[in-house]
Amino acid sequence: MKFHFEDDLDYQLAAIESVCDLFRGQEICRTEFTVKPDLSDKQMRLQYAKDDLGIGNRLTLLDDELLENLHDIQLRNGVRPSVELTSGDFTVEMETGTGKTYVYLRTIFELNRRYGFTKFVIVVPSVAIKEGVNKSIEMMAEHFRLLYSGEPFEWFQYDGSKPGAVRNFATSPQIQIMVVTVGAINKKDVNNLYKDSEKTGGYKPIELICDTRPIVIVDEPQSVDGGLTGKGKDALESMNPMCTLRYSATHVDKHHMVYRLDAVDAYEQKLVKQIEIASAGVEGGFNKPYVKLLSVNSTRGVITAKIETDIQKGDKVHRKTLTVHDSDDLEQATGRAIYENFRIGEISTKKGSQFMELRYPGGEMSLKVGEAYGDVEPMALQREMIRRTIKEHLDKEIRLAPHGIKVLSLFFIDAVEHYRKYDDDGTPIKGVYAEIFEEEYRRFARHPDYQTLFKEVDITTAAENVHNGYFSRDKKGKSVDTNESNQTGRDNAQRAYKLIMRKKEELLSFDTPLKFIFSHSALKEGWDNPNVFQICALREIGTERERRQTLGRGLRLCVNQNGERLRGFDVNTLTVIATESYEQYAENLQKEIEKDTGIRFGIVEEHQFAGVRVADDQGNVTPLGFDQSKILWQYLKSEGFINTKGKIQDTLRTALKDETLVLPEEFRGQHVQVRDILAKLAGRLEVKDADARKTIRPRRAVLDGPEFKELWDRIKHKTTYRVQFDNEDLIKTCIKAIDHAPPIGKTRLQWRKADLAIGRAGVAATETAQSAPVVLDESDIDWPDLITDLQDRTQLTRRTIVRVLRDSERLDDFKRNPQQFIELAGEAINKAKRLAITDGIRYQRLGDDVYYAQELFEQEELTGYLKNMVESKKGVYEYVVYDSGTEKDFAQQLDTNEAVKVYAKLPGWFKVPTPLETYNPDWAVLVEKDGAERLYFVVETKSDLFEDAVREKENAKIKCGTAHFKALSVGESQVLYKRAAKVNDLFTS
Repeated sequence: MKFHFEDDLDYQLAAIESVCDLFRGQEICRTEFTVKPDLSDKQMRLQYAKDDLGIGNRLTLLDDELLENLHDIQLRNGVRPSVELTSGDFTVEMETGTGKTYVYLRTIFELNRRYGFTKFVIVVPSVAIKEGVNKSIEMMAEHFRLLYSGEPFEWFQYDGSKPGAVRNFATSPQIQIMVVTVGAINKKDVNNLYKDSEKTGGYKPIELICDTRPIVIVDEPQSVDGGLTGKGKDALESMNPMCTLRYSATHVDKHHMVYRLDAVDAYEQKLVKQIEIASAGVEGGFNKPYVKLLSVNSTRGVITAKIETDIQKGDKVHRKTLTVHDSDDLEQATGRAIYENFRIGEISTKKGSQFMELRYPGGEMSLKVGEAYGDVEPMALQREMIRRTIKEHLDKEIRLAPHGIKVLSLFFIDAVEHYRKYDDDGTPIKGVYAEIFEEEYRRFARHPDYQTLFKEVDITTAAENVHNGYFSRDKKGKSVDTNESNQTGRDNAQRAYKLIMRKKEELLSFDTPLKFIFSHSALKEGWDNPNVFQICALREIGTERERRQTLGRGLRLCVNQNGERLRGFDVNTLTVIATESYEQYAENLQKEIEKDTGIRFGIVEEHQFAGVRVADDQGNVTPLGFDQSKILWQYLKSEGFINTKGKIQDTLRTALKDETLVLPEEFRGQHVQVRDILAKLAGRLEVKDADARKTIRPRRAVLDGPEFKELWDRIKHKTTYRVQFDNEDLIKTCIKAIDHAPPIGKTRLQWRKADLAIGRAGVAATETAQSAPVVLDESDIDWPDLITDLQDRTQLTRRTIVRVLRDSERLDDFKRNPQQFIELAGEAINKAKRLAITDGIRYQRLGDDVYYAQELFEQEELTGYLKNMVESKKGVYEYVVYDSGTEKDFAQQLDTNEAVKVYAKLPGWFKVPTPLETYNPDWAVLVEKDGAERLYFVVETKSDLFEDAVREKENAKIKCGTAHFKALSVGESQVLYKRAAKVNDLFTS
């Protein structure tokens, strides 16, 4: 199998042109310099008097000419203009998976063809990327030779033990490409690059490189630089580059941006795979103390940690984020007795050693960022994640294999020993992840849905052959956790990458059984394969760029068995199996994109319209330009469409939605282009229009009229209440309520799947499917004090609670899931209490001077949104603000029914006290019956009048309302309290 490389992709050509056009006006030329003879070569020793010529790049353009070229390119590509030429660093931003490596390698050949440049150094941050670049050159070599008429070129990986290759780099007239890791060049006191060598004629290798004035290409500069003043950047500058070209999807320092294809562009143009999230949500847990460290922070000398933990809120427990300090008491912070004697210890914000000490009964532990204490059994969750990944993989195999597409899945794990261990003799044995994988794979192999995939397959051996681990290897061949901070670690990584990097085509063939790849941190950058369709993170995603890096391993569009790229989201969907909810994943991914790329979702930049096309009378097309773009931006700000920071306002969304956006006369010809840009930035978010918010005035003729005064005088008085109930009946009701409550299940895991859409307005997640819950086994459950907890929730005596629990015969459910049983039992008892209390409630009117004053209709402001308002003729307000279609219909019927003389939608300040919470009835209505009798109603509108269709708590409040208005009906001041779905219901007895 051979990869087919497309040479006509417009976005890649645009990136190549952008770099090459920097040197427009440069003549084809090169520089020559003298190189000392290679004294290690016998022939050269005989001719030592003869000097050897080195060949380097030569730049003839002045800085002003470079800056003019740069401005033209930035205008063409719609990126922020550089004020001045502050350095020779130029930035190309390309989303992972869009062919960044192809672009900069082809740029080398194009620069040679146009300007004669021959010396190029590619600097990468890790061994993984170095191996990846080397493999890319190897695969693309024939493609470039065909494309550039066989132009000869040589490439090599710099090896400090073999500096002689640098001499050939300096003296060869051909295109020379040196690939080197920053670790091999950034330590001047250690690395051989900075030491004299006979193999380079007595020169230091770095001196030869400097003399060539190489074009330095930096792959992933955010990992190479080591910060603005880091050693990596110093090492780059020490090579005396003619210029530095920086390629990444996640730049930290932008320098002079010449081309940008960001995450949004790539997604909208379908240049990468569509992303979907399968998130594992644990339900019915909270039976053990749980603390997860999310981050640590030091601000103005105050050190804090952000943790995730379980908090009591009302009758329920919720997983929430808290900010804590040293010595904080978690029992007090969470409101849960299960955290008794749990305290926060030392919090360290030191770089490379960030942790939080957690102290608990019988011990203490230091949590690193992303680590957790407690929660469900880890391997139970990991098993379900592995199982889900296999299922997603096999489902895609059934669909894609007929198209010649081999499906791969990638696991990121927390420790190598969880996948591969060694016995005392050094023989590798399976770790827990490998064992779980094979068990679950064999289970699926026997499943009826997947029989077509396993015809004539020996299931016993197939499970072992389809997975493998790729980790750093020590000199003895043992797998170890990846660490490239020293030469030994880099050597270990080198041994591992040779296995996987150099077999990319073989891995894509149906003839190779390997389909599931396990890795530590080794493959987080530098390795990707176009046919990775599932990524499962069996470790916590903790660092700032981890989601972007993890996604990047599977974003490339897939290829078939002929090496041909296939396009379209119908075949290109990357499934990420995660423990975060998809909403949280989308939110965090958006934050990472904003931080990595500088994209500000929902923000209009001053230069946003610079690339808008303008045609003159002769049909010539030119860009609008930065100055005109700024004028247009100022107009949008002056009209209130954006604020001073460029953030899009609701007024612009409304104008775009209603197609009422008007631009100044000089921009009318570009209206469609400007509108399209703004529409992408504004997004499709549903927001309430602030301009549609209206203050509603009372209707004076109704408010001051005698009919409304009659109605108000009957309902305005306040009451107090007393309750009576039989204790024995209450206990029996509580027992029955718990006995008939829903069954209690064990802790469960449920998968929810959602598509992610990345647009200029942000990252949006749309749920597409839910799975049936899966039971998770829990051990070492901390048993809470059941009686005390229920006593706090229900205010019943301990003796009563013991009797209720014993006679309900549901205590086995407590053993199954303590926290869920406590919540259910507490809710059932409180429900029984509410029913008992409201059944025996009695209201009594307070004194004549205790009432709601009619003047409150004028003093208390009523507001609403136009889309939730209907005009009123007989009402006390000019408009009725409704909450449902039933209320809207009822208001319109009140206005049109001739028997209705006056009415009021009762405001929120009109409240009836109840033992549950205050109750706000819906309507007060005066009806004239048969032209003589007047009836005064308080009405509760319900779309369904059957009691069992109304929520139990709402029903209890309605009972209280009935009793309240009955207490007000004394003598001739009768008030009828009714439930109604339509006005005609008032006339039924």
